[in-house]
Amino acid sequence: MKESKEPSVNTSTDYDIIVIGAGHAGVEAALAAARMGRRTLIVTLSLDNIAMMPCNPSVGGPGKSHLVREIDALGGEMGIAADRASIQRRLLNTGKGPAVHALRMQADKFLYQRIMKETVENTENLDVRQLLVTELLTEETSAGKRVTGIRCETDERLTAHAVILATGTYLRGRIILGETIYDSGPNGQRPAMALSDSLRELGLTLMRFKTGTPARVDRRTIDFGKTSIQPGDPAAPAFSFLTEEMPREQTPCYLTYTNEETHAVIRANLHRAPMANGVIEGIGPRYCPSVETKIARFPDKERHQLFLEPEGLHTNEIYVQGMSTSLPTDVQQEFLATIPGLAHARMMRPGYAIEYDCLDPLQLAPTLAVKNITGLYSAGQANGTSGYEEAAAQGLIAGINAAREITGEEPLILRRSDGYIGVLIDDLVTKGTDEPYRMMTSRAEYRLILRQDNADLRLTPIGRAVGLVRDERWERFTAKRDVIEEALSTLRETRLSPRAETEELLADAGIAPLRVPMSLFALLSREGSYDVLAPLFDLPALAADVKEEVEITARYDGYIKKQREQIARMERLESRRIPEGIDYGAIASLRLEAAEKLAAVRPRSIGQASRISGVSPADISVLLVWLERERRIQS
Repeated sequence: MKESKEPSVNTSTDYDIIVIGAGHAGVEAALAAARMGRRTLIVTLSLDNIAMMPCNPSVGGPGKSHLVREIDALGGEMGIAADRASIQRRLLNTGKGPAVHALRMQADKFLYQRIMKETVENTENLDVRQLLVTELLTEETSAGKRVTGIRCETDERLTAHAVILATGTYLRGRIILGETIYDSGPNGQRPAMALSDSLRELGLTLMRFKTGTPARVDRRTIDFGKTSIQPGDPAAPAFSFLTEEMPREQTPCYLTYTNEETHAVIRANLHRAPMANGVIEGIGPRYCPSVETKIARFPDKERHQLFLEPEGLHTNEIYVQGMSTSLPTDVQQEFLATIPGLAHARMMRPGYAIEYDCLDPLQLAPTLAVKNITGLYSAGQANGTSGYEEAAAQGLIAGINAAREITGEEPLILRRSDGYIGVLIDDLVTKGTDEPYRMMTSRAEYRLILRQDNADLRLTPIGRAVGLVRDERWERFTAKRDVIEEALSTLRETRLSPRAETEELLADAGIAPLRVPMSLFALLSREGSYDVLAPLFDLPALAADVKEEVEITARYDGYIKKQREQIARMERLESRRIPEGIDYGAIASLRLEAAEKLAAVRPRSIGQASRISGVSPADISVLLVWLERERRIQS
């Protein structure tokens, strides 16, 4: 009888890497480290809440879907789990160019959580434990502090060569619901109160941020006839490049709106709003404000849209997207009753705000390592971001770099021209943030090249190089890449001339005449549809994803070339490295503010230095002159 192969289980308390927190950042970090062969432990306050979605039951959206596709291309897990848990998907911004197309997927949040828990628990080299961490353990070395492990509330000590903070919103978490205030993590989970003190004692600077969530209402008490149905899009793609087919059946969402009566109820109770009466100290996300903030900030707006989104296939809970609030429960019930479709809605869970501690990300290197404590990394909302996707992206990079540090390999640092993950991390560690950071397509200066459709072409070779892209994914990728290259080569090499025969062929297909000789690639650039040209010139049929890449490459050829030229110019600045130990205060003619900002961030290159808030082009010129002078002196 053949024995089944069970994943190996580590029985030692010594680990290569310990990940604190099993949310979206922690899961990606732990999976990456373990899959790269490192003995890894992930600790969580509750084994029942691994990869929990405490807020909206969805993945993706503008800017965020780019992150999910990039996580998948590098060998991460979020896209795979989102596809498996999907109950609806829609492709957004299709009326605009491909750079801002965005996939948004409603997930069965309980199924998503179960899938991730199963994946984590059955990954080789990865242990999972329910523990409350109270202290980071460190030692003094000749190079400064170095992390050595963690201490738990049971006084158990676990050692590691590297520790990744992925604490989400649990650090000194405080729930605020009207006049009701208590220490807690999301959804009534335990908060981590002592760990904040440990981080401060190690010299780390913490910020206080705030986020929130809306009420959940009972599906059975909603009058959907007074709302607008929002069906799924059967043509919308999957998140993962490995997913071959998505389910045909999709669960609808529904659209409704606030109105003047809703706004009147909220205005009459603003004195009871924690945001207005000073109870909330933390800074909330500008791009996802509470409904009371919307009413106060936009008094002339007659209505705000709300989406009614199912939490899953096996629950009656409906998430009221767009109505995040921390108003008292009686006020929440009162204003919900003014909304079309919700007049008789029964609230199953009230909305609430949560305050929490997080690190100032200016303390981090582009690797997501904490600068002054060797072996310590941080990822996710612990770094001042908002959103599952931003967290998962950071977790993946932190896991990769912690694993590579242990074996002395060069860290993985994605550039802004490599992907949205590079933009996200560079923004955090170079500019910092004074509010929960949210990814948007407008943050990426090279977004025509950093599309969600070509994330695999950009990043899968990198994922392969670091050891996260397995053979199946690599074989699929190389096959797709080769077909794209062959198709583009054929189009570029096939020359057309305005002969009568060709012009007649084009005219019969309703295509404007050539007038001048051109390649088939140029004709595709002009016409835009491969399917129209394929039968005319005996071109091979292409899979939908391959055809999309070919058409976009042709249609935006000129713009893509210009953007690549911009990237080449910026890379020259990125290649100008700045010595680590430079004393900026000793550089004559460098403004005091610039010297202080440069000293705080410690940029790796002139390119990064140029993006620091408070550092002007004139300051960069001074720095370049100083670096050149130093180079000549040393040579």
